[in-house]
Amino acid sequence: MSAVPKPRKLTEQEYLALENAAAFKSEFYNGEMFAMAGALPPHNFIKDNCIFEMKLRLKGSPCRTASSDQRVRVHRTGLYTYPDIVIVCGEPELDPLDRSTIVNPRAIIEVLSPSTEHYDRTTKSDHYRTIDSLREYLLVAQDEPRIERYVRGDDGRWTHDAYVGLEATFSLESVPAMDIPLADVYRGIAFPESLQCGRSGPETKR
Repeated sequence: MSAVPKPRKLTEQEYLALENAAAFKSEFYNGEMFAMAGALPPHNFIKDNCIFEMKLRLKGSPCRTASSDQRVRVHRTGLYTYPDIVIVCGEPELDPLDRSTIVNPRAIIEVLSPSTEHYDRTTKSDHYRTIDSLREYLLVAQDEPRIERYVRGDDGRWTHDAYVGLEATFSLESVPAMDIPLADVYRGIAFPESLQCGRSGPETKR
């Protein structure tokens, strides 16, 4: 009985050719493509609120935002992915294999979903932390008003803090300084009253 041959892994060039012609988006890692599922309305509303508030505060600065249509390549691991929000400062550096893919994000923001939260917190976070240009990684919950921020220090170590409740305000440090109330991030999203109050930065970890 002959063995069933394993599917051949794709090269990066083959992935890019397929992806640029596709009607839907797929991530790519280790020779395989992974189709991205559509997001629920609260996820999209929170993402759009974040982009709107960040664009206002970055106006006139050398930094700009891009939404989940912007592909990012993690050079050291070979991951091609579409973060929910990317902030780039200065001229975007483009992937030599594909000029629609950037490789130098300053900050990345992911809005958590039940199906992706574990991946965003673990494997994907590990990929992102290998990007030399990346200084901040934010995880934005959609089932409660909570934003977690990971910041790379000058010594290369990452610290973690959290902003909880609609009365809290979170900040970004690696781009022109900005403070954004969680009430603006979660505008139009309904939560139980018990989840609406909180405080900023209850803990900082290394």
